[in-house]
Amino acid sequence: MSSVAAKERRAAAAPAQAPASTRGPGLSRRHREWLAAALFLAPDVLGLLVFVAVPMVLSVALSFFQVSGFGSYEWIGLGNYERMMNDPLFWDSMKITGLYVVILVPVLFCVSLGLGLLVKQKLPGMGVYRTALFLPYVISLVVVGVLWKFLLDEQTGAVNRAMRAAGLDGESWLGSPSLALGCVIAVMVWVMMGYYMIIFLSGLQEIPQEYYEAAKLDGAGPWRQFRSITWPLLRPTSFFVLMMSTVAAITGGLDLIFVLTNGGPANGTSLAIFYIYQQAFGFGEYGYASAMGSFLVLIMVAVSAVIFKFTRGGRFDDGQ
Repeated sequence: MSSVAAKERRAAAAPAQAPASTRGPGLSRRHREWLAAALFLAPDVLGLLVFVAVPMVLSVALSFFQVSGFGSYEWIGLGNYERMMNDPLFWDSMKITGLYVVILVPVLFCVSLGLGLLVKQKLPGMGVYRTALFLPYVISLVVVGVLWKFLLDEQTGAVNRAMRAAGLDGESWLGSPSLALGCVIAVMVWVMMGYYMIIFLSGLQEIPQEYYEAAKLDGAGPWRQFRSITWPLLRPTSFFVLMMSTVAAITGGLDLIFVLTNGGPANGTSLAIFYIYQQAFGFGEYGYASAMGSFLVLIMVAVSAVIFKFTRGGRFDDGQ
């Protein structure tokens, strides 16, 4: 009897065994995270491959052929690149592009930063001002070009009318080689400043307000606060704005140039991207245009690398 009772007590004390799981081996948590990340990234990666990577590879390949419209392809090796090196109009367009970038990027940077500091202030109706400043960015460049072409017209433009009403002589804004490029730059600043203003504003709002309060207690004025707090902590944002505006200046603005000046007068606003467009779709020189486009991409990559080197990628530290 005692042995039977002991067996019953041991059976009662033994933990109940869980039934065997019928679920098969699943993915680990790490594998599930990798799968989720891959599914989220797949649309963007696929879009970049189809619409960016593949066209770039095909463009480089096309630069080694002589293409006559939609006709035959003739292998000429480096012939298009040799032609590019001896094309004075292409190098003139590169000089104009360099001048355009050197003026546009710093002006756009300073104006956008100034507007970001301005709209950060808590003033009545500031939301309306932010919207008004950002609005030009959402307008098509074709519409912007038509609008400013009307405003800058030498005879009937509103700008010259206002100058004449003030007793000043009107200017041929888009007909003078010395003024046309400046007008294009001014219009591009007007279009893009709202977008970069918003980016700077987001960076400014990330800076803790306690830093400014402590600086005021120490007697620091607005300029000292900007130099010691705002500017150092805006390095990542400033790097992003500088990089993106430089790339946009080198590769963008085709629509605006086409509508506003059509590259004139006397090729004074014929940027490299516009000259490439003319050769491809104006004269059917697709192989030659591909060679110039590949060269322009190399220039853009080199300029971006220089910016990254000298700004240290916008890091907060000093690269140490």
